[in-house]
Amino acid sequence: MSTNAKITIVKDGPYLVAGGIKLTHKVMESVGHHREYHDGVDLPQAENYALCRCGHSQNMPFCDGHHVEAHFDGTEVASTDPFDNRVDIFNGPSLDLFDDGRCAFARFCHREDGDVWTLTEESGSEGLREEAIQAAVDCPAGRLVQHDKRAEYAEIEPEFTPEIALLEDPDKQCSGPLFVKGKVPLISANGFTYELRNRYALCRCGGSQNKPFCDAMHVNLGFNDMLE
Repeated sequence: MSTNAKITIVKDGPYLVAGGIKLTHKVMESVGHHREYHDGVDLPQAENYALCRCGHSQNMPFCDGHHVEAHFDGTEVASTDPFDNRVDIFNGPSLDLFDDGRCAFARFCHREDGDVWTLTEESGSEGLREEAIQAAVDCPAGRLVQHDKRAEYAEIEPEFTPEIALLEDPDKQCSGPLFVKGKVPLISANGFTYELRNRYALCRCGGSQNKPFCDAMHVNLGFNDMLE
């Protein structure tokens, strides 16, 4: 990936991806009482490409111009306040969980021993602390961030290589959002650069009420990108 890597949103159109960002396909699968990412199909790679944002392309995941015929309204309405200004904080003995409420319904916040909020409250136990951390870092929306009370309140975040993963959710028989990881800059249609985040989920079904970010409407719509 080059230093000019970025995603630029086109007004009522696609996501323009620049800088050779790796494009992958990941299947979210339930294993016991937790979820895991498994590799899906191989996708073509390019230095620059346009990803469908309206949900109507006949050449998924790439844009084919159907947003024009569909009269797609891609108006961005998500808050541009910084993450730390939007969060609720859940306190635990060794962790504090920051939660901004942006849910893509990926369900990684549930683990074998409970949900991320309960696990945070019980993070005095080493095993439950690790479960609480895993439940947060697997969230594709970036909604959940653990702060380590043992290490100067540092954010606990994975070291990701920049990547855009198309998510599939066979349990709900639908396709999920674009999971963007590795601090990829996101530029709005009006030229504003969103706060740089390590993880975020972009809507690709066209139905989100919190564009450009996913709000789980792909489940309600039964969105299917037909990738196998």
